[in-house]
Formats: sequence, structure tokens, C-alpha cells
Amino acid sequence: MRSACLSLLLVTACWALPFRQSGFLDFMMDDPGSGDVPEMVPGVGSRFMPEGPKCPFRCQCHLRVIQCSDLGLKSVPEDIPDDTTLLDLQNNKITEIKENDFKNLKGLHALILVNNKITTIHAKALTPLTKLERLYLSKNLLKDMPANMPKSLQELRIHENEITKIKKANFQGMSNIIVMELGSNPLKSVGVEASAFGDLKRVSYIRIADTEITEIPKGLPASLSELHLDGNKISKVTAGSLKGLKNLAKLGLSYNEISTVENGTLANVPHLRELHLDNNALTSVPPGLPDHKYIQVVYLHANNIDAVGTEDFCPPGFNTKKAMYSGISLFSNPVSYWEVQPVTFRCVFDRSAIQLGNYRKK
Repeated sequence: MRSACLSLLLVTACWALPFRQSGFLDFMMDDPGSGDVPEMVPGVGSRFMPEGPKCPFRCQCHLRVIQCSDLGLKSVPEDIPDDTTLLDLQNNKITEIKENDFKNLKGLHALILVNNKITTIHAKALTPLTKLERLYLSKNLLKDMPANMPKSLQELRIHENEITKIKKANFQGMSNIIVMELGSNPLKSVGVEASAFGDLKRVSYIRIADTEITEIPKGLPASLSELHLDGNKISKVTAGSLKGLKNLAKLGLSYNEISTVENGTLANVPHLRELHLDNNALTSVPPGLPDHKYIQVVYLHANNIDAVGTEDFCPPGFNTKKAMYSGISLFSNPVSYWEVQPVTFRCVFDRSAIQLGNYRKK
């Protein structure tokens, strides 16, 4: 009886399938509750491998943010995920933006192309980016503004390129722009076309510094709160150049060649808080300061001002100025500061806010 049972067990063992060691991926792919046979995929053992999220080679990808900076790339990667919202391609060697480089990135909100070698952007390259809000193209070799920029754009930074002309056609219909940086481009003389920013109904910040423009651009939007034109070749500030800028709070005109500020100029900017006119060629304090109710900071150092009167800054009576001065700089001017009467600064918040003296002849 015992020998018969042993024989039966041996026969059963002979009929059983040979033992096969399961691999690690087999345990991951097996679905114990399913009787379906997994799809065969070549190159992945004999089991199905689910495809993970795409990420361009050598780039870093996280939560729809694709970072491909500092990789020496010569062109835009082809396998950028369609749902990308921020694409960082700065500090590479990209020379051209082709028509289809961003064709599937309809949800892109920010595009960073700073510090490349871009000379051309195809006229249709930016057309698919209907939700783009921030475009950073600084430190490239562009000679013209990009064509067909998205109407959704809110911030454009394109300083340190080789752009020689800013035209009205560049910004037609772009009413959502809030911040614009155009400095350090070789803009010559009147390098900004009249009313070039006329369609920018919401813009609050414009900077066109370190160029060779010779006058304040005409037709600036009334929405402006900050205008920075430092480091240019402007020689005169006319009353008409600031007309309509009722919301302007900060005006930067340092490092120009300004010798004259016309009467009535400051009346056109009634809510101005800061006026930067240092490092120019002024021979007197700009007119209109005593009548201005809100101005608080005035930089006039490094000019040719040789006298300061008792009513150059403050109104004749007290308590007529809405905001007291918090900063007045007059150093590096040929004015004999010991001759300036203390009553001159009667509307200054604190005497430490006044900077005089330290003049040296060049």
C-alpha cells in the first residue's frame, strides 16, 4: 500500500510544470484579480511596461515645470510635454526659434530664453502660445521685436539685444501687458516710434535704460506708475513729454544730459512720489516742486546747481504739502551748502533726509 502511494506521487510530480523564478517586474505587472493575459511588448521581458511622463533628455521635470537651462543646447528640445506651464531654456546656445518649436504648448504660461544666441524667431513660432503671460528674451542677438506675440502676454523682458527700433505695430492689441523691459538696446535718437505703447492700456512699468534715445517717448500710456529712462542722451524734459501721466509715481532720469526742466512739467504728474535727476547737467532746482503735494524723494546730486533758494522745495506756508520729503540729495553740486538757509527744508520729515556737500571739481 505504501509503495503504491509513493508511485502515485511520483507520477503526479512528473505531470507538473517546471518551476520558473518570477522577476521583480513580474510581481509589479501581475494582476491577481484578472484573468486577462498581459499584452506582449518587445524589449520588456515578456510583460507590459506602462509609459511614464515624458521629459527631455538631461532636463529636469517636475509638476509641469521643465528646466533645461545650462545644458549647452543649440536648439529647442523636441520632446517637451504638451502640458508644460513653465519652460526654462536660459543659458544655452540656441540660435534660432523655429516655427514648430512650441506648437503643442498651448498651456504654456512662462517661457525663459535669457542668455542664448538667438538671432531670429519665426513669425509663427509664438502663435500657438495663447496662454503665455511671461516672455523673457533678454541677453540675445535679436535685431527686431518678435512678431505675433500672444495677446495674453503680461510681462516682456527683452533688454540687452540688438534692437534698433520700437514700433507701434509691435504691440498692437496687446492690452494685457503690465511690465516691459527694453533697456540696453542700441536705440538711436528717436528710437521709439510715437505712441508705440498706445495699445498697452494696463502697463504700469516701462524701462528703457542705457540706450541712445534723445527724448522721452511720446504718447506714453496713462496707466504708467513707473518710468525708467536712466542712462540715455535726453537733454531736455518738456511739459508735453509727461502730459497725461496722472498715475506716475516714480520717474527715473538719472545719467542723462538734462540741462532744462520746463515750467509746468511736474504739474502733469500730480501723483509723483520719486524724481531721479541725478548725474545730469542741471544748473538750478527744477521748477514746480513747491506746488507739488505728494513728491517725497528728489535726487539732484552730481549736477551743476550752484544755488538753492528758500522756496525751491517747499511752499510758502506750512501744512499745504500732503506728504513731507523723506529724501533730498544735493551733494556733488557747486552750491555753497553753508549758505543754504535752514528754512529751505521746512517741509522735510527729518534733517537726516537732506544730503549736501562733498563737491569736487572735475
